[in-house]
Order: sequence, then C-alpha cells, then structure tokens
Amino acid sequence: MSSESSTIAVYSDYVCPFCYLGRESLSQYQTRRDADLEIEWHPFDLRSQKRTPDGTIDHAVDDGKDDEYFEQARQNVRRLQERYGVEMAQEIATEVDSLPAQVVSYYVREHHDYATWLEFDEAVFDALWQDGKDIGDADVLVELATDAGLEADEVRSALDDDALRAELRERFAEAKRDGITGVPTFAYGDHAARGAVPPEHLERLVDGV
Repeated sequence: MSSESSTIAVYSDYVCPFCYLGRESLSQYQTRRDADLEIEWHPFDLRSQKRTPDGTIDHAVDDGKDDEYFEQARQNVRRLQERYGVEMAQEIATEVDSLPAQVVSYYVREHHDYATWLEFDEAVFDALWQDGKDIGDADVLVELATDAGLEADEVRSALDDDALRAELRERFAEAKRDGITGVPTFAYGDHAARGAVPPEHLERLVDGV
C-alpha cells in the first residue's frame, strides 16, 4: 500500500461507458491505498467527429462506428460489469450529448474546490449510467449541481457562457496534443494506461507493484 497522497490524470468523457467502468476500477484501487489519489480530470470529446461548428451533433456523419462496432462495445461493457460487480441502466448512450455536462464540470473544477467537483463529477456518471438520465439536459445538470452545493443561476450562466465553451474546446484540443486518442486514459508520471483496466493494472501504474 502507498502512504503518499498523489494525483492521477484521467482523460474521459461522461458518455463513454468504459470511462464509467474505469472510474469504478479506480475506486476499487483507491480502497487499497492509505492515502487518497486525487483525480486530475482532462475532458475529451468522443463526439468531436460529429460535432458541428455550433456545438450540436450531426448524427448523419459517418465516424466509422457501425452496428458491429456497437454490438462488440455492448459485449465488452457486459463483461466489465460482471468483472467489477457493477449494474448499469444502459450499455451505450449514443443519443446523449455530454458536452453540456462537460461545460458545467469544467466550470465547477475551475471555480470550486476539488470535493465539490468530485461530487458533481460522480453524480453525472451515476445519473447517466445508473439512472438513465439525459445529462445533456440543463434541468438535469442544474439538479445535480445544486445537490453538490452550487446555485441554480450559477449553473445556467455557465451553460450559456461562450467563453467557457471556448476554453473547454481548447482542453479537448490539448488532450489530442497530449496524444490521447481514446478514453478512458489514465496517466501517471511518464506512463499511461488506456481503457477500463483492472485495479491491479492501476496499482502497477501508480505504485509500480
């Protein structure tokens, strides 16, 4: 076990089921540590190839993901659910746009403390994957954020903030410049692990054991 408090970088998108499962793996690994391992969240846009200049999603755009791809994804989700002992309301969420949730999450991270951000972050994941809610809906996000201690007007203002969205787009671009091509990606020091890897893999990544 490690007795040191440290930080792990996590590149993720709320709409990615493997990001949710990867966070469950990280949580299970956390229970083995003597000290907290804080999450340095880096947003990533899985829908970037389908996103129009106004920020909406054009589902008609071919991103190379066909029915066979999604069926394989469902099978992998079911396998990891069983491995990590997680129940989920859905296996994929292709119709959900996570951009509004990422806008609010980015705002919370920048303007509130880590504990508040983490509470909101986990609530967004649970709302989508446990409760089947649309995390692209402003009212859903307001409810989750106010439960975490924010004011409703503050959340709606963040959602309407074009400058904030521009900053978030820059964070997406930054992730690509960092060489991130898929999520979840866990990075610690000079090493990284991609995918919803098991707790033992995260332990090797961070603690070297």
